Parts: sequence; C-alpha cells; structure tokens
Amino acid sequence: MPLITQAGDKMQSFYDFNATDIIGENISMSEYKGKVVLVVNVASKCGFTPQYEGLQKLYDAYKKDGLEILAFPCNQFNEQESGTNKEIKKFCNVNYGVTFPLFEKIDVNGDNAHPLYRFLKKEATGFLWTKSIKWNFTKFLIDRDGNVITRYGSATEPKSIEEDIVKLLKEFVVKGVE
Repeated sequence: MPLITQAGDKMQSFYDFNATDIIGENISMSEYKGKVVLVVNVASKCGFTPQYEGLQKLYDAYKKDGLEILAFPCNQFNEQESGTNKEIKKFCNVNYGVTFPLFEKIDVNGDNAHPLYRFLKKEATGFLWTKSIKWNFTKFLIDRDGNVITRYGSATEPKSIEEDIVKLLKEFVVKGVE
C-alpha cells in the first residue's frame, strides 16, 4: 500500500520510476528491489570519465552480492556526452568494458529533468543542501529497500565509496539471518 502524506499525495519511492535503457527498452526500477543500487550520471568526454573503470571494478566485485550500478548519460555539462545512445554504448564497451546497465541520455537538471532524477535530488541534496546536479559522475546510493542513503559528488572516486556499498550489502545478510 502506498504511503500517503498529510496532504493526501502519494509518496514516491525509487521503485515507482521507469527509465529507458540504452537500447530503447522501458525498465522499471522495481526490477532492482532487494538490490543495493548506485545511480550515476555519466559522460564520455569528461575529466571524470575514467571513473567508468572504478565503477566496473565495483560491479565486478559485488554484483553477485546484490550491487547494481545504473548509468545515465547526460549532455548538460559542457556538452560532454554529445554522442547517440549507440555511440555511447560502444564507447563504454570498447574503452571500459562496461557491463552494468546503461540508460538512454537524459537531463538531470532543469524543466526536462528525468522524473527519477527529480526524485533523487529531493531525497539527497548536494553540498550546502543544493538540489541541482553540479557535474557528471554525481552518484546516489540506494539501499535494498529503495531508500536513497546518500549522494556523492563528481570528484568522489568509486573506490572511496566501496566501504559504504559493502556495509549496505552486509546489512541485508545480517537482517536476513535474524
């Protein structure tokens, strides 16, 4: 049963959203129930683009334990993701061996911001409580219950959030035993 606010509005959950993947299929975020999810806005021509390598290493290490990484290309920052979805997919595969889910290019800020990103920014604000995404490779960590746990800035390397991911992965194991 959906949660209702005092104003009578249905509260949204991460699992209420859909997004189109890089090959054009509609994906419900509810497919990731029970998983720890890292959502990242990405770009191919950014100073932070090498983070793809670290993201893939995390995915390789923890996918079997329930980690999913969802990458959302975005061209809003200095037009650093100008390619087509097909070009983006090829770039990620050839240069970084990306196997985690890639989604179609979206806006993360402004009037055309994807509804999922509107939700994520509301749930976890950035530096000094700002909602807007400042640059590519901003990351949102979501627990196995769909709660947005925290937001990391672009400069935060994937390796430096590994401990937070492992903690969330282990919490579920502990809860499951009790």
